[in-house]
Amino acid sequence: MRAFFIPLVLIAAPALATPLTPAQIAEIDRIAVQALKETGVPSASVAVVTDGKLQFAKAYGKQRNDASPPTTTAAYPIASVSKQITAGAILLLAEEGKLSLDDKVSRYLPELTDADKITIRQLLNHTSGYRDFWPQNYAFSAMEKPVKPQEILDRWAKQPLDFPPGSQWQYSNTGFVAAGLIIEKVTGEPLMQFLQTRIFQPLHMKVGDSDYDLKPTDAQPFTRFALGPVRLAKAPAAGWLFAAGQLLTTPTELSKWNIARIDRALLKPASWAEQEREIILTDGKGSGYGLGVTVDQVRGHPRIQHGGAAVGYLADNRVYPADKAAVTVFVNADFGNAHNAIADRIEAMILGQDPDTAAARAIFDQLRQGKADRTKFTADFNAYLTPQVLADHRASLMPLGEPQSFVRLRPARMRGGFTSEVYEVRYPGRKLTISLRAEPNGGKIEEFLIYPEAQ
Repeated sequence: MRAFFIPLVLIAAPALATPLTPAQIAEIDRIAVQALKETGVPSASVAVVTDGKLQFAKAYGKQRNDASPPTTTAAYPIASVSKQITAGAILLLAEEGKLSLDDKVSRYLPELTDADKITIRQLLNHTSGYRDFWPQNYAFSAMEKPVKPQEILDRWAKQPLDFPPGSQWQYSNTGFVAAGLIIEKVTGEPLMQFLQTRIFQPLHMKVGDSDYDLKPTDAQPFTRFALGPVRLAKAPAAGWLFAAGQLLTTPTELSKWNIARIDRALLKPASWAEQEREIILTDGKGSGYGLGVTVDQVRGHPRIQHGGAAVGYLADNRVYPADKAAVTVFVNADFGNAHNAIADRIEAMILGQDPDTAAARAIFDQLRQGKADRTKFTADFNAYLTPQVLADHRASLMPLGEPQSFVRLRPARMRGGFTSEVYEVRYPGRKLTISLRAEPNGGKIEEFLIYPEAQ
């Protein structure tokens, strides 16, 4: 999937403000509209939680191939975002003593390859070694026909393992299909029925099955081939998503699950912690993954995240438990990465700008005024900044007014003994690029060059 960048206005509102300020709400609107415009993605539906409460929900763009306005009640398939809820069901059963995360798969599905060496935990953290049945970003030919979960396992989970269990991390939808069947065997219920009665109803969530419950008022799927026109997409036949990604809901409804995580409700606190604990591989390396969730940090804030990709849909769900915050974005297109770009920008807004970007912005503000704090620059760059150079900066940049955005496009890399970074500055109808090079470890700046860039 192609990456792109949406500008972020610097708003002087406090991080994690609750409720969101009018300026922050206006910024979310701008972010979403701009993302859809730049990518051609038809629609986005967004929800934001701060202080442990749903503070914002809004839909944008075209959810269906008609003139109907977007609504926050239109559901989207959430694909692999479903995995954390499948894992939550397993954790509920473990709390009740009906199974253990360390049970061998052979206890429930003895016919699978090396089932006596693989645990349920390893199914949920992608370290089982079972080959992923859907690594493609499109529906392959077998998906034109309905399938049963056991048929998926018969074809992919009876092959030789890709690696010894626990030794590597490799994403595997197959493992979650196996986990879903274990839930059914232990409970004697269809998976969706168990999820409804034990998770969705207690949380008052409206969640359906994407194979069967998509309504005419829900978001339709769209796709694009290369740079061709945006077209309606054809979903796979029933059965292929199952426990790996079958759920259908809205960002507003999924926020109830996110709030349960923040509040340590529904599951016991120890179970939430178990889901969020990073799995360590047999060589001692971290996996960056828990049980159905990615585990990392952003700007020093712990983050529990997972994306989802289905034919015609993409989703991103991010929770910051320590901050009592969450960002959820669904789109009805399988191209463009608008969901990630929107989530990235909202995340930056509520958590605060990273220090490197703030420092670069301060230098930019000085230079556009024709000033320079020469203690921050190397001798070479100070020599470069002649009175004429500073005067040209002031004459050309000050008339533009305040930047609409200031965004770092990529982390620092080394080149010629200096760190190298690239920033983008946007104004209405104009874009600038900054090349910043500096001595390592917080040293002086060797280069801060501002170039005009085509829109």
